[in-house]
Amino acid sequence: MNREILRIALPSIVSNITVPLLGLVDVAIVGHLGATGYIGAIAVGGMLFNVIYWLFAFLRMGTSGLTSQAFGAHSISEQILSLLRACVVALIIAAILILCQVPLRQLSFLIVSPTAEVATLTQTYFHICIWGAPAMLLLYGLTGWFIGMQNAKIPLWIAIVQNLTNILCSLLFVYGLNMKIEGVATGTLIAQYAGLLTALVLGRKYYLPLFAGRTMPLLNQIWNKEAMLRFFSINRDIFLRTLCLVAVTMYFTAAGAAQSNTILAVNTLLMQLFTLYSYIMDGFAFAGEAMCGRFYGARDKRSFMLTVKHLWLWGLIMAALFTLVYVLGGKHFLALLTDQASVIDASGEYFFWAILIPAAGLLTFIWDGIYIGLTASRVMLVSMASGATVFFALYLSTGPMWGNHALWLAFLCYLLTRGIVESIIFRRYTRGLCS
Repeated sequence: MNREILRIALPSIVSNITVPLLGLVDVAIVGHLGATGYIGAIAVGGMLFNVIYWLFAFLRMGTSGLTSQAFGAHSISEQILSLLRACVVALIIAAILILCQVPLRQLSFLIVSPTAEVATLTQTYFHICIWGAPAMLLLYGLTGWFIGMQNAKIPLWIAIVQNLTNILCSLLFVYGLNMKIEGVATGTLIAQYAGLLTALVLGRKYYLPLFAGRTMPLLNQIWNKEAMLRFFSINRDIFLRTLCLVAVTMYFTAAGAAQSNTILAVNTLLMQLFTLYSYIMDGFAFAGEAMCGRFYGARDKRSFMLTVKHLWLWGLIMAALFTLVYVLGGKHFLALLTDQASVIDASGEYFFWAILIPAAGLLTFIWDGIYIGLTASRVMLVSMASGATVFFALYLSTGPMWGNHALWLAFLCYLLTRGIVESIIFRRYTRGLCS
């Protein structure tokens, strides 16, 4: 069982860690162009696309759960249909984003309010990268499908190809062809389609026999009313859950910025400790999606509960390990991220909150993976809404007295509330599980 978990978790962890490299490479390249406006444009443009694509992450999570259940039930037709439905919906959403790119960009600028120089550069970046929407959204569906099929190696290769392509193309366009912000955006765009091509090539290599002779007869079932209602019901809940998550994340940043630039910098640094932890824990969550969905689909309650037990064991090990690492070396890690001594010194007052992150987040990371495998999206929505309510209620009531301490307390309670709600519901949810 542990070997099965690690077979999915380890490649997923490596894939997760490579995700921020796309943004870091862009920042590193434009950071040497001689104008701060380029860095601002990459920061604003990257944030806009992160939020946009984040909102449609249900294409990955929903597809993963549905596919893993079909895999466990040995239903080849449903395995194929789960992918086809995700791809059709992804293309429709991508087409809407491209058609509405101008009002979408204008709305984004109203929210972010960049300076005139940054706005001009961001506009160029945005209108090039928006054409990557079909690739990115299709990759969400394909990645979810691969994980549901118990295959975490293909997403790893996709991430590797994307990053290498982005580095090579951006360097060529910016320094070889002197394209500046256009070169960075074009390099990112090409990397996205290189990732999609990799997914299609490897998918064909490993799964062509699965689709051979079966796809065409299933096309008329894509829009099956009952199946599509279930698909959209699951994904609607995940979408609403993501809105809550985005609201908390953006408010956390805004609340820190409202206090002072130093507090904003401190919170940004400390949040990197949460991000690092989340990359590792998401790998085990992906394993939970694939394996719990598989055993749920096979109606194998014994294996399902054994998987849950082992996932919790790995979660506890990781939480204890990260807590120890943060206690012993967390401040050294912050020193790697910045050479601003004033910011590092200021972070000392709030560092103990960062040490509590692994313990506070343990429950929700593991449960999220399990519930995605069960396609129990309503539970995830309820837990997220509960956590967000606690976050805003706690900070708005204690913020005037405790300042940034209140913000971190609210954030940790938000994580903990999500996990507690999911734990309570799971006891009731499993009464008729796999029966």
